[in-house]
Parts: sequence; C-alpha cells; structure tokens
Amino acid sequence: MEKTPEDRAVKAMILAAGRGERLRPLTDRIPKPLIEVGGKALIVRHLEALAAAGFSEVVINLAWLGEQIKAALGNGAAWGLSITYSEEPPGALETAGGIIQALPLLGDHPFVMISGDILCDYPLTRLRGAAPHGHGHLIMVDNPAHHPGGDFAIDGQSRLRSGGGLTFSGIAVLDPALFAGLAPGRRALRPVLENAISSRSLSGEHYRGLWTDVGTPDRLTEAKNQIGHGD
Repeated sequence: MEKTPEDRAVKAMILAAGRGERLRPLTDRIPKPLIEVGGKALIVRHLEALAAAGFSEVVINLAWLGEQIKAALGNGAAWGLSITYSEEPPGALETAGGIIQALPLLGDHPFVMISGDILCDYPLTRLRGAAPHGHGHLIMVDNPAHHPGGDFAIDGQSRLRSGGGLTFSGIAVLDPALFAGLAPGRRALRPVLENAISSRSLSGEHYRGLWTDVGTPDRLTEAKNQIGHGD
C-alpha cells in the first residue's frame, strides 16, 4: 500500500450497529461493542488503538441501543479524537449498507474500517494514511475453529482471490470507489468484496497476532482468557 499525503484527513469507521443475536440475553441490555473484555469495552479498545496510531476522526454507525454508545463515548474528546455518528434505521443496514450511508462523513479518500466486536492487536499505524492498490486492503487471519472454511486466500502478489485459505479479520482500508454505483439501503459486504476480488482490485495481508471475533458467549470467554482476564 502507498501512503497518502500527510495533510489529508485520517479517518476510520467503527462498525457498531449490529444486534448481537448470538450473545443474547447479554445484548438485550447492552450493545455488543460496549461489552467489556478485561474491564474495558471493545469499542474503547479500538478508540485507544486508533488514537495511539495517530488517527484523528472516527465515524461510528449506530442502530441497536445506539444511544448507549453515544452516551458512553460522547464526541471522542476523552481519547483526543473527533467522533461523528451515522445513525441507521431499526434493524440496521448491514455492513456495506452502513458504510454507504456513512460515505458523506468519510470523505473521498481511503478510510480504515474496524468491526466493533473484535479483539485484535493489529498495529494500526500500518494503515494510517494508507492508500490501497485497487479498491481495498484487507487484514486476514488464520481460520478460527468456528469458521474453518475461511473467506479468501492471498496470492503471491498479495492480491485476494477466491478460496477459504484465511478469514477476514474485520479490519481493512477501503476506498470509497469500492461502493461506487451501489444504491443506499440494506446490503451485505461479502458480495461487494467478492465482486472486487473477481476484478483483482483487493489486496490483503496475513496477520498472525491476537484476534478474536467476540460473537458468542464462548468466544467472549476466549477473548477474556486471551488477555489474562477470565472473569
């Protein structure tokens, strides 16, 4: 990936609109990104990592119990960040739909996307101001036990290709051009990525560090154990 000029705004988007069905009843009263691991909410861990990596502006999409996220994070000043919220209708817009709605807040340059329900220690400084070769650059991880089939593979030129060699971590640099011509509304991200892969316009890298998708009670326990805080 190339680096964009330093005077460009550095923006990130945290996906925080999901219902968290598989974590019910916990997520009946608290949105998944506010679930604590090691005494700290997942989304707070992302904000701390973004601030430490030199990011300045963050967009967060909201739907289920979104008012709790706004109340907890405010305008982001506590982390030296500026937070803007993209509020979605009941039921949310899925990942691509949420990004498309937020594009006016994200601007014309590539931005970093992070899923709000993962625990990961990927060094985000690598992505600050990065411009992907093509329409996106995805951080891939080893296939976890709950997703043995994986998502995509990486070829010798760091291009993503079809095949389940690795799992998408939920962290990426995306160019707004990836969503060009797509109408607003509910839309999943997977088909958008597959279309880009078919035109060889997505790259990827394999990250082997800490990563957990906190999507079920068992995986929440795993995440707590990974950072040495099992309660």
